[in-house]
Amino acid sequence: MGWLTRQARLLLCAIQFLTRIPTPALKRFESDWITRAARYFPLVGQGVGAISAGVFFLGFQVWGAGVAAVLALGVGLLVTGAFHEDGLADTADGLGGGQTARRRLEIMKDSRIGTYGVCALVVALGSKAALLASFTAQVGALVLVAAHGVGRAAAVVVMRTTPYAPSGEPGKWKPTPMGVRTGEVIAALVIAIWPLLLLPMPAVGLGLAVGSVAALLLARTSIRLIGGHTGDVLGAVEQVFEVGFLLGVAALA
Repeated sequence: MGWLTRQARLLLCAIQFLTRIPTPALKRFESDWITRAARYFPLVGQGVGAISAGVFFLGFQVWGAGVAAVLALGVGLLVTGAFHEDGLADTADGLGGGQTARRRLEIMKDSRIGTYGVCALVVALGSKAALLASFTAQVGALVLVAAHGVGRAAAVVVMRTTPYAPSGEPGKWKPTPMGVRTGEVIAALVIAIWPLLLLPMPAVGLGLAVGSVAALLLARTSIRLIGGHTGDVLGAVEQVFEVGFLLGVAALA
C-alpha cells in the first residue's frame, strides 16, 4: 500500500469512527487503524466545526447569536452522533457514582444515563451555547472550527500520555499494544494549530491554558479513580477542553 493511499484510508477510518458522515466502505480493516488514525482526529474535528460554523454564521444573520449558537451545537451533535457527549455523560456517571474502580468502570459501560451524566451535559452544552452567543458571527464561526480541532488533539495527547484503565473493557476505543506514537501526536497537534492563527493570540493562549488545565484535571482524576483512561474518558477530555477553550477565548476576545 502506498503512503498516500494508507493516509487516505486512515483519514477515512477517522471520519467513520468519529462521525455519522456517510463515507465509502473500507474494503479491509486492520485492528490498529483507529489508533494509527488518531493523527487525523483534529482534522475531522475541524470538519465538524466547519459545518457547525456555517450554521452559526447563517443563523446569526437570521435569528441572532443565541439561536445560532443552539443550532450550531445541534448540528454538531447530529454530525457526530453525540459521540463525545456520550463519553462525557458516562465518565461523569462512573467517576461520580462508583466507590471502587471496578464499579466505576461498570457504571461507565452502562448505556443508561444517571444524574451526574445529565448534569455534566447540561453544564457543558449550556456553557458552550452561552459562550458562543457572546461572539460575533465571524469570531464565533472561527472559534467553532478551532475548538473542535484542539479538543480532539487533547484527547490524542491523553491517549499517548496516560495508561489505558487496566480493568476496563474496550468500548468506544480499543488500544493497541504500541499505542499512539509520538510522531502521531505531533502530527495531530500541527493539524490543530492552523485555525488558532486566525484568532487573537492572547485569547488563544488563555483558551489553550484553561482547556489544558480542565483536561489535565480530568485525566489525573481518571488515573486516580480507575487507573487510566477509557474511550469514554477520551470523549470527556475532548468536551472539557472545548469548554475550557471557549471560556478562555471569550474572556479576551
